This record gives sequence, structure tokens and C-alpha cells, in this order.
Amino acid sequence: MIDELYSANILRLAANMPRAGRLAAPDASAEKVARLCGSRIVVDVKLEDGKVVDFAQEVKACALGQAAAAVLGAHVIGATCEEIAVARDAFRAMLKSGGPPPAGRFSDLSMLEPVKDYPQRHASSMLAFEATVEACQLARDHGHGVQAPAEAGSRTSPADVA
Repeated sequence: MIDELYSANILRLAANMPRAGRLAAPDASAEKVARLCGSRIVVDVKLEDGKVVDFAQEVKACALGQAAAAVLGAHVIGATCEEIAVARDAFRAMLKSGGPPPAGRFSDLSMLEPVKDYPQRHASSMLAFEATVEACQLARDHGHGVQAPAEAGSRTSPADVA
């Protein structure tokens, strides 16, 4: 069963992390840590018109957390915050209650379906999506990524948010 958990596809994803690093001037950042294993992910997002236009992630996680982060990193540009939240919720349901894998741009998360049988691995697998949803919400709370009316003034700069 452990061979199914750490399949060649999952290990390949974990070894090829898209969008690794940090952004110089993100609209928002969020960090998530899995208490059980200590896996840690920090994500930076930049939004325009409700969509992710730039993204970076610093991932210090097990192969499962890395694989989920790799799927996110490969497909996050152009995604709306709502799309990411829907994928996170579907991913959680897949792991916790046997729901179907996420559809659409994040459908590669289906490779992580065997993780459902290992509840102690759920938190680390979810970190990247949890952090990204939080970063999107923080950015939106501070007026980033929301299309402003033409008569509106300037947006808050990232330095003003800190």
C-alpha cells in the first residue's frame, strides 16, 4: 500500500516544483504548517481582476505535500480565488470522505487519491491549497486584485499592508 502512496507520478511531481521561491512584491502571503509532521509552505500571490497573475511558493514538506504544491504551481496562474477554494474543498472531500477528485485545472490532484487511507498525511497534503486560499483572501481584503471603478483612487501598496 505504501508503494501506491508514493507512486512514481507523485515522486515525479515532488521533484519538479513549479514556481518555487518567493515574489519580490506580492499582494499577500500566507504560511501554513502541518503540526503532526512539521511540513511548512509559504505562498505569495499577486492578483489582477480576481485572478492569480503571479505566484511563488516556498515548500518544505514531505513528498505528498510537495506533489500537491507542484499541481497547484503548475496550474495556478489565471485561476480565480474561487476556483482555488473550490479545488481545495474538493481535495479535502476526496481525502476525508471519499469524494471525487477535483475537476478542471487542478484535476491532477487525483494522483493523491491514495492519501485518503492515511489520515495523518492529510494536513501536509492540503498545505499549499490552504495557504493559497488564505493569501488570496488577504489580498482581496486589502483591495488587491479587485477591479476598481475608473473613478476610484489608487490601490494600497504592499508596503502599506504590512
